[in-house]
Amino acid sequence: MAKMRKSWQEKLADSKNLPRVVEITDKMSKRWGTGTVVIPAPIEVDEIMKKVPKGKLITVNQIREIVARKHGATIGCPLTTGIFIGIAARAAEEAAAEGKTNNTPYWRTLKSKGELNEKYPGGVEAQATHLSEEGHTIEPGKGNKLRKVKDFEKALVGL
Repeated sequence: MAKMRKSWQEKLADSKNLPRVVEITDKMSKRWGTGTVVIPAPIEVDEIMKKVPKGKLITVNQIREIVARKHGATIGCPLTTGIFIGIAARAAEEAAAEGKTNNTPYWRTLKSKGELNEKYPGGVEAQATHLSEEGHTIEPGKGNKLRKVKDFEKALVGL
């Protein structure tokens, strides 16, 4: 019998010995400098995303700063934080499809320069719709750049 794949909600709840703070090694220091990096637990990232109220926004980098501060690390891991934001988004959609309410408003989490996230369920179109409904103005992307929220800095949450 085939093993059932984990649901997004199960993936979100599976902390796999995380969070973990590790030393930034030689290879990583070229990109990230020196010090320590925290690999957050998926649920921690989701909890931060859940706190963003309607009309407010947060960026991936803010989430990374929050987890770094919480764990006394120099930085929050960009790679795993990004992956866990995606898991949180899919888990929220999965929960909504099951009729659950009070799901993570993942569309309020933007990329570092205020861009929409093409990896969210429904892509940038769905995220743009949610954000427009909450009063944000979406600017078209120029060339191959992603669409972004106009004056997103003014709506950033102070967590």
